Amino acid sequence: MVPKFDDDRHVGFLSADISRLMRTEFDRQVSALGVTRAQWMVLARLARRPGCSQTELADMMEMERATAGRLVDRLEENGLVRREPDPTDRRVRRVFPTELATGQQDQMRAVADAIVDDALSDLNAEQRETLMTLMESVRARLSSIVTASAPATLAATAAAE
Repeated sequence: MVPKFDDDRHVGFLSADISRLMRTEFDRQVSALGVTRAQWMVLARLARRPGCSQTELADMMEMERATAGRLVDRLEENGLVRREPDPTDRRVRRVFPTELATGQQDQMRAVADAIVDDALSDLNAEQRETLMTLMESVRARLSSIVTASAPATLAATAAAE
């Protein structure tokens, strides 16, 4: 007899479900700030790399340049980012967070932290640390798998063309 597949115990389904639930709660709590989760993701990346180009931003977020451009347009309209010309390439515009964005980023980070704290409230400190260590280990392993398979995928794509 073949054992029944249990979605609730499959790590892929479980991690996706946890992520979905956290996103849903985050969206609910930050809706009053007037910034979407996608816009917050842009602001979070700009906080780490202020002055990146829209192309670099799109690459970091794994999205099309036009989509990233629309997100930046909306953030600029709301006074959360500013674009400046690249000093060495007239075609490139660098994107920087504004002071208003920094304040909103702090508020959104506090919301995200509170959601995580609430989600993990049934775990003691040792269990939380173990969970983080295990998740980091899985992420590192998956990153190495993706990195190792990237050249093979590119070669296969080039051969098919």
